Amino acid sequence: MNYKAEIPYGAYWSTPFARWQGSLAHLHSVEFAAHVAKAELARRAIEPSGFDYGVLGFSVPQKQSFYGLPWLAGLVGAARTGGPTLMQACATGVRTLLAAAQEIECGLAEQALVVNCDRTSNGPHLYYPNPRGPGGTGSAEDWVMDNFGCDPLGGHAMLATAENVARKHGISTAEQHEVVLAREAQYAQALGDDAAFLKRFITLPFAVPAPGYKKTLTTLAGDEGISHSTAEGLAALKPVAPGGTVTYGGQTHPADGNAGLVVTTRERARELSRDPKIAVRLHGFGLARAELAYMPEATVPAAERALAQAGLRITQMAAVKTHNPFAVNDLFFSRSTGIGWQTMNNYGCSLVWGHPQAPMGTRAIIELIEELALRGGGYGLFTGCAAGDTAMAVVLEVGDA
Repeated sequence: MNYKAEIPYGAYWSTPFARWQGSLAHLHSVEFAAHVAKAELARRAIEPSGFDYGVLGFSVPQKQSFYGLPWLAGLVGAARTGGPTLMQACATGVRTLLAAAQEIECGLAEQALVVNCDRTSNGPHLYYPNPRGPGGTGSAEDWVMDNFGCDPLGGHAMLATAENVARKHGISTAEQHEVVLAREAQYAQALGDDAAFLKRFITLPFAVPAPGYKKTLTTLAGDEGISHSTAEGLAALKPVAPGGTVTYGGQTHPADGNAGLVVTTRERARELSRDPKIAVRLHGFGLARAELAYMPEATVPAAERALAQAGLRITQMAAVKTHNPFAVNDLFFSRSTGIGWQTMNNYGCSLVWGHPQAPMGTRAIIELIEELALRGGGYGLFTGCAAGDTAMAVVLEVGDA
């Protein structure tokens, strides 16, 4: 399939990602995302009033985020732009992209702003009234920590889904650590030549604003809180769960940040593109759900459905990116598809730069586009799992306009 909607080449951006309780922990995620989007649109000479649709994605609520996309759009300067606020955990990045593409596909919009943001730091602590509780007392929830630790359907932590897949498919700790070292080496390529790859879509050095957005609190040279593992250091780690295989070194870390992109018609994409000779086309989307507590397995059927809609085979993909909260994910995906895990996730991935959930997929898609551009074009696939044993995937193409 060839969607009518396109992403103008270069009309996308990301903040650096910062490990939770780091340099971005003090910023309201929606206000911060609007602050960044407004500045990045101005850098690209894209007028906010030109948007007739918008989609906001997040997975961790913030104060007054009930107002969602209309609030963000107003802060950006797109005061007449409306649209939904979506939440699909780590699949939110693909979900919001699909929502924008669908709106353009059916002629209800011509130019959409897609912004995803999350702050896992200082997550909300919620109180739910319960008139039937003893003395009318209610129950409380720590939005981030409690949901990381318990899927209400099975009562298991997300870590258990990785262990279940590792056990089922015979994936060892040593194999997982091999993936970690390779992924960190791939990310190091993005830092080469003064972080030239990252500067294709991140403004560096990045000015971190104070809460009032009038002053700069500090600056970031790049992603904050990146691990620098060694084979010896990883080998010394014990599995987190007794009798398990996944160590702290074999999984990602919670993070804060945001990312955004523009989706529009083919004609308008040429006008907004950094290089009008390059087109970024959307060809297929896929959604899948695995068996309860086998979350990493969902990435494969999601990818297969996206490829089927695109009418392409995985062997035709010039680049593949995955959301890999656990190194297990990439090993399972590789075994299931025949794609060597060593060839995937060039320049970086969520296993290395972190897990701010909603914007994670958007950044991975942006990196996929830039990798394809450096290759001279071709097809690319991104697939990633999400809470609830689900996954979403997208197939896109970078080619001549």
